[in-house]
Amino acid sequence: MDEILRTACDVIAERGLGNTRTADVARAAGVSQALMFYHFESKERLLAQAYAWAADQELDRIDTVLDDPGPPLAKLRRLLRWYTPANGSRSWPMWIDFWAGSLRLPELERISRRLDVRWKEAVAEVITLGVKDGDFECDDPTGAAWRIVSLIDGLALQATVHSRAASKKQMLDWVRTAAARELNIGPEELG
Repeated sequence: MDEILRTACDVIAERGLGNTRTADVARAAGVSQALMFYHFESKERLLAQAYAWAADQELDRIDTVLDDPGPPLAKLRRLLRWYTPANGSRSWPMWIDFWAGSLRLPELERISRRLDVRWKEAVAEVITLGVKDGDFECDDPTGAAWRIVSLIDGLALQATVHSRAASKKQMLDWVRTAAARELNIGPEELG
């Protein structure tokens, strides 16, 4: 089942949510369309489960970073590098499609909200640990996390839709600069 959901995410990233057919996923997964409908009942159910699967993969990666015994600064570097569109990930088109689908489909909205809230909580958690350890200065870790993650989301949208608007290096520098200002550290510390 995981392989079908992974394949569905790849197809969605390539074709777009609106242009993905159950037959496309079945063909890419090397299974029959009848098997797809047996497991997922409908295209909408397949897409929702693919989104939930992809979100769970992201949540697991977040937890892996947070469970690492390293210092808060190292954790923040990993989270920012991984989430920023400069990381070369091909998944941003899929996430943007899912965000758009969340406007109309309650199941997608619930999944989107869960993932979005967890990202912000993770960044806030790392900032809070950094403040406690004396690595960062920040009076409002939750607000800082929201601003940092929202900047990354906006840049990801720009990088995906307008790929030549700014270089990936420039976007990463903007994220580092903004995060450094939020935490009263030098941008090079996030390098």
